[in-house]
Amino acid sequence: MSTATFNSICFNQGYLRKGAVKISKVKNRGQRVKFYVGEASVLSTKCMQSSEKNKKEVRIGLLGASGYTGAEIVRLLANHPYFGITLMTADRKAGQSMGSVFPHLITQDLPTMVSVKDADFSSVDAVFCCLPHGTTQEIIKGLPCHLKIVDLSADFRLRDIAEYEEWYGQPHSASELQKEAVYGLTEISREDVKNARLVANPGCYPTSIQLPLVPLIKAKLIEHRNIIIDSKSGVSGAGRGAKEANLYSEIAEGIYSYGVTKHRHVPEIEQGLSDAAQSKINVSFTPHLMPMIRGMQSTIYVELSQGVTIEDLYQQLRKSYEDEEFVKLLDKGVVPRTHNVRGSNYCFMNVFPDRIPGRAIIISVIDNLVKGASGQALQNLNVMLGYPENTGLLYQPLFP
Repeated sequence: MSTATFNSICFNQGYLRKGAVKISKVKNRGQRVKFYVGEASVLSTKCMQSSEKNKKEVRIGLLGASGYTGAEIVRLLANHPYFGITLMTADRKAGQSMGSVFPHLITQDLPTMVSVKDADFSSVDAVFCCLPHGTTQEIIKGLPCHLKIVDLSADFRLRDIAEYEEWYGQPHSASELQKEAVYGLTEISREDVKNARLVANPGCYPTSIQLPLVPLIKAKLIEHRNIIIDSKSGVSGAGRGAKEANLYSEIAEGIYSYGVTKHRHVPEIEQGLSDAAQSKINVSFTPHLMPMIRGMQSTIYVELSQGVTIEDLYQQLRKSYEDEEFVKLLDKGVVPRTHNVRGSNYCFMNVFPDRIPGRAIIISVIDNLVKGASGQALQNLNVMLGYPENTGLLYQPLFP
């Protein structure tokens, strides 16, 4: 069959043009994708930009739309066939369009942003909450009970509210709601996420660290002691707010270590690793700010359990993730690079022998705004609502 035969593909039903051949048919969500191939004519632009936004099955509210994670939610949902945004809030940008705040999203047909206090949730089925920590608890506590919620802040990640107060400097104001929250590291907690109403989306550093370590700890392949983690992040992880420390002249041509011994992701990392070990684990964790916009790398140093080899670690990671869409163990010897996951929901990882006998080096890379935030949030909501987990997330990495 000639290339011209396949010159037009439409993934929305109802746009089969004259002379087209129907290739496959689906009845319900969660099954194979319906698509049509046209033989000789160019399909209507409705194939690419449907005007049926309001007919999408799930109506989405986006709280905190004017930040980087909010913008990423919008970008990802642009190609989601079932989720349509019907409400957007941004207190400081209330009354403005998303295109005026983020010009790269000017092509999207979106509601005008309003303040949270003026938000009408009657036309919303599910919510992405992209608000700063400390503000989220009261807002989520006041939301209608029928809503499915994915919270991208840190407010519901720590089960121990006393630990939350210790690390975040303020008491938790929604302790009953905290008991309901499910920690949403999707590949590890998929079954819990399926039945959740409120999912606490993991932080970026904890995602890049727990994905490689949890399977190894559960399999008892590494020691619980002397886990050393050196992580590096692009500046977008610090948010969009104007801060002196994030000015170009402060960031460019240098590396900045911050939160030394006291970064707020430490208790989240230790909580997840301790759950895997069924005993308390403490880690040595130091994050660094890099002069790049996106990307995150965690380099992790571990001790092997007695009689365990590097090959054992590699095979356990292969077994754990061989059927996963978004977590990829690279071929032996290949070093993961942040460039190769940029703009995507992938986590690339690999394990290497340390020159010190009995130790291993694990390297994990993600895009901090996608797998480390908005992409994983969408992955979780897909699971919560029974849609294919990869829906809206098959963007390939941007390179170069």
